[in-house]
Amino acid sequence: MSKNPVVPYILIFALGIGLIFFMSLYGLDQKKEIANQSEDGKTEEGAAVEDFDAEAVAQGKCIGCHGGDLTGGMGGAAPSLVGTSLSKEDIHNVIKNGQGNMPPQGITDDVELDALADYILSLK
Repeated sequence: MSKNPVVPYILIFALGIGLIFFMSLYGLDQKKEIANQSEDGKTEEGAAVEDFDAEAVAQGKCIGCHGGDLTGGMGGAAPSLVGTSLSKEDIHNVIKNGQGNMPPQGITDDVELDALADYILSLK
């Protein structure tokens, strides 16, 4: 009497699919619990402002073109960010949409844009 060798594989497959289904339901439940929690009584927006480090973002994203001290680079193609004459709204627009040789930077959150624009405007 020979046994069908496919049956154990089908059982393992069915068990795996079942585990994936139940773990996804468990994850959805955990997601709701985590969303309802607030660490140290902070709102999500307040936590986002504290987590966003505008100087670190500028050092990570801007220095490649604007130079290490953000005074301009790439043979004059990237202007100096130090003492810029742009307004806060103009800086928002350039970061969000790009301008000239500068591509959009992928930062769309207004709180983060405000923090980065304030940092750029604070450069002297």
